Amino acid sequence: MKIAKNTVVSVAYKLSDAQGNLIEESEEPMVYLHGGYDGTFPKIEEELDGHEAGFETQIQLEPQDAFGEYDPELVKIEPRDRFPEPLEVGMQFEGTPEDGDEEIDALVYVVTDVAEDKVVLDGNHPLAGMALRFALTVKDVRPATEDEIEHEHAHGADGLEILDDDEDEDEDNSKPTLH
Repeated sequence: MKIAKNTVVSVAYKLSDAQGNLIEESEEPMVYLHGGYDGTFPKIEEELDGHEAGFETQIQLEPQDAFGEYDPELVKIEPRDRFPEPLEVGMQFEGTPEDGDEEIDALVYVVTDVAEDKVVLDGNHPLAGMALRFALTVKDVRPATEDEIEHEHAHGADGLEILDDDEDEDEDNSKPTLH
């Protein structure tokens, strides 16, 4: 079966930076609904479109086609007393940009530095600003189910979605929110 709109694609990948340094390798194939449903990057969909299981390719995505350019406006310095103890570099908090529109989804900010009375937070994706290389191998292609098309995402490699109790919740209330 060829990859086309409303097919579910299972693809193994190796993700590297532009210098070839391995960032991530899939243990299990990534499974997505093909056809512009935001299951993967549009450039990857374009590259795989019309191919079948067994197809292998390499593609480089520039920042604007991957996680975007690095935005220094998304780095914030906040008073230390607004955060819980213990506070460590690498912790994540949800928040909205200061001049953010209420319509915009909250970002995940990562603590990048902790000083005596200040905390530095970065709302950029960790791979923002980087050109990325993907080595892709199509493992399987199948027709999407009606449910998958209606929900606009794949329900796993076999089309059976396993729901976890927290999956239907829109937000994780365990993270403090920054405003």
